[in-house]
Amino acid sequence: MSLTNPFSRRLYLRIWLAVVGGMAVLTLAVGWAWRMAEEQKTQTAQPFVPPSREMVLRDPSGTEVLRGLSTRQPGQPGEAVEFHIETEDGRLFSMQMAPRPPRADRGDRPFRPGGPIGPGGPGKQGDAAFWTRPPFGFLWLLGIVGLAVAVGVYPIIRRLTLRLEALQRSVQKFGEGDLSVRVPEEGQDEVADLARQFNAAAARVEALVKSHKSLLANASHELRSPLTRIRMGLELMGGQQPSPAFREEILRNIAELDQLVDEILLASRLDAREADVGTVELVDLIGLAAEECARVGADLDAGASADTVEVRGVAKLLRRAIRNLLENARRYSTGDITVVVRRSPGHAEVRVYDRGPGVPVGQRERIFEPFYRLPGASERSGGVGLGLSLVRSIAGRHNGTVHCEDREGGGACFVLRLPLEQR
Repeated sequence: MSLTNPFSRRLYLRIWLAVVGGMAVLTLAVGWAWRMAEEQKTQTAQPFVPPSREMVLRDPSGTEVLRGLSTRQPGQPGEAVEFHIETEDGRLFSMQMAPRPPRADRGDRPFRPGGPIGPGGPGKQGDAAFWTRPPFGFLWLLGIVGLAVAVGVYPIIRRLTLRLEALQRSVQKFGEGDLSVRVPEEGQDEVADLARQFNAAAARVEALVKSHKSLLANASHELRSPLTRIRMGLELMGGQQPSPAFREEILRNIAELDQLVDEILLASRLDAREADVGTVELVDLIGLAAEECARVGADLDAGASADTVEVRGVAKLLRRAIRNLLENARRYSTGDITVVVRRSPGHAEVRVYDRGPGVPVGQRERIFEPFYRLPGASERSGGVGLGLSLVRSIAGRHNGTVHCEDREGGGACFVLRLPLEQR
């Protein structure tokens, strides 16, 4: 059983408590500083000397009874007002004036010297003033502000952490095997950016897993066909010396198996972006195309320019892409095969023309899917359905594209476009 504090496992509570705690510390610090300042001010203040004014007291007949200097004595708010009167001959008189009562309580009330007059008796008004005088009044104000902040920031923090909790649940489901799970992308902040990155990564992983599942499913079928033919051939020989025809058939099936295993391994490496597939260097496309054309007897058209057409990439992969396009053209073409290498703005193009039946418009994207064959194509015509898929993967590894077009006069044209090396 875990003894971990549940508050430490709730991010929104930790953030909210941090805000509330910060406001509390701020309130205490400001109140303490205010009080220290008041005490310092009290200690360093000079004694207050009230000003003196001349006062004359006359009777109803106008005869002067008393003349002297009157001085108001300092006192607390709400207390009786006291005056000291000193005559010219040195005599000292004292006069007290009752404080003005509250408006609701004004009337004939007895005057008690030495203390405030109020409904609660002496000291009550002083207690009320105690809570409103600095620094206590300011502390109350800070407390109210802190409470308002604590209540106001809670829904904001909770909304933020709810999105994080949704992301947490999605990651957990994704880790449990649900590759279709996605996170709602709300807002433009860091949490929304994290959700977008998670969705992109999840889509990439899901596509890779589906691709590998499809690859394994189709590979098992494609491997079974040549193995079955080899097994049947061996059974038909019955231990006798194989005839030249049987021997040729067995060798052809073994070569097909070897090609299939090689292409499956290459497709797996190309799907894994972190896999090392070779050294990136400058590659002369005209030179590569010339060597591959000589191997299959195709015509090369490099144009009138003597300049090289160089791209940055892995030479063995680019060679494999051109070879697969030529093998595909040789398999279906009934006439000449022509390869054209030329420059276009910012790109190099390798075009492979054949005189085959062409590719229907609705099938021109599907032919680049792994193990896809056009309707009516026979397994014995050669190929396992991975050649064009590898070409597209290789083009993608080099930030390029490949597509199929019609050839004027009949046939197909496969266009491999790669970015040129900038000089």
